[in-house]
Amino acid sequence: MSVTLATAPTLLSEDQALDLIESVIQQSEAEGVFVSLSANESALSRFSENQMTQNLSRTKFSLNITSYFGKRSASASTTELEPEAITETIRRSEELARIAPEDPEWLPLLEPQTYEQRTPAFDEQTITFSPLARGEIVQRVCGLSRQAGVQGSGTLSTSAVLQAVGNSRGLRACDRGTHADFSFTARIEDGSSWGQRTAFAVNQLPIESVTEQLIQRALSSRQPREVSPGKYPVVFDGAAFKELLGWVMWNLDARAADEGRSFMSHPEDAGNRLGEPLFSPLVQVQRNPAHPLLQFSTFFGDGLSNRYLEVIKDGIPQALSYSRYWAQQQGTEPTGAMYPVVMSGSNQTIADLIAQTERGILVNRAWYVRYVNPKTLEVTGMTRDGTFWIEDGQIAYPIKNLRFNQCLPDMLRDVDALSSVQRFGSSVVPGVRVKEFKFSSVTDSV
Repeated sequence: MSVTLATAPTLLSEDQALDLIESVIQQSEAEGVFVSLSANESALSRFSENQMTQNLSRTKFSLNITSYFGKRSASASTTELEPEAITETIRRSEELARIAPEDPEWLPLLEPQTYEQRTPAFDEQTITFSPLARGEIVQRVCGLSRQAGVQGSGTLSTSAVLQAVGNSRGLRACDRGTHADFSFTARIEDGSSWGQRTAFAVNQLPIESVTEQLIQRALSSRQPREVSPGKYPVVFDGAAFKELLGWVMWNLDARAADEGRSFMSHPEDAGNRLGEPLFSPLVQVQRNPAHPLLQFSTFFGDGLSNRYLEVIKDGIPQALSYSRYWAQQQGTEPTGAMYPVVMSGSNQTIADLIAQTERGILVNRAWYVRYVNPKTLEVTGMTRDGTFWIEDGQIAYPIKNLRFNQCLPDMLRDVDALSSVQRFGSSVVPGVRVKEFKFSSVTDSV
């Protein structure tokens, strides 16, 4: 990327953030205090119908203070850095904590933690990337759309984030990171396509190649035919599969499983289904914030370590998400959230998965996914932005969008092929092929 114009960053340094947290703790008159600080500098260019429509930048700051008196606690927050505003927020938190009801799930403040010895990705070019530089990229994207006769819309954004936490027991943590994201929708007549790419550095986004690919998909998706609802083999593009896998990961909650409210609950007695072969042996999922495509923070917002965790190995669940309270109740260690999600792939491409499919459906996007039955993790949603019929290992023709009703654990059980991985948002996932996926009706959505 040849553009060199830059904007000056104003994000707090790690030293400034930790000094601010230390100051709050010293001023506190509560029996205990927890402080979290977040700062964000973001910039976004939005375009629609092949022209720029919005160019904005935002700087956000938030300081949250939770005061404790015995088993009573309350929080107050401010978006101002002035000492008077911070002092007022401390006192407001203390006043509310004194009259708050006792928490039946109270826990003592978290002791100092050990974090992975690594530095999250922080790309200087991304944090200083100028509006003109974004505009030149958007101009090239819109030019490609106009040349192909499609209406191109989307966003290009960059951001830098600082997160810091501390408490009166000596816990301290601070990290900074950068993020860049490109999304693009191409529309022509009754055809459409959509795609997204995410990276920690703006120069890692394959913007022009993704644009060209999505334009071709939109052109190919015109005049879709109707296929009957039913159960079909399906090849999922990575973006579509990421949306569905996320629902599984959100539902790997230990408390819900142990209390009988989850697909991970044992159907016959109390307890959970850890260690049971629930999914295809191809399914390998980790929480891996240090993955080369991610390089995320070393800690969560509550101060727990965000370390590597084997979640699913050879199709067998290895870990559930334990909050501090539920871990104490069960006599185990808290894990924190199952975030970020990394699923192992292969060296194949989506084209390879299609070539290995005699008959089936290619799904490029899963849209408006919602619960049908939280206990079984059955969800409903729709395909969108390019759905195709596969015949004899080739894309035969576009088809009308379909609504699906699918039990997601069954989907993971039926995974029989994987592509290489890509990053979508905060997840790294492959495209997948499943032997059977249930479509319940045709939808008129585009």
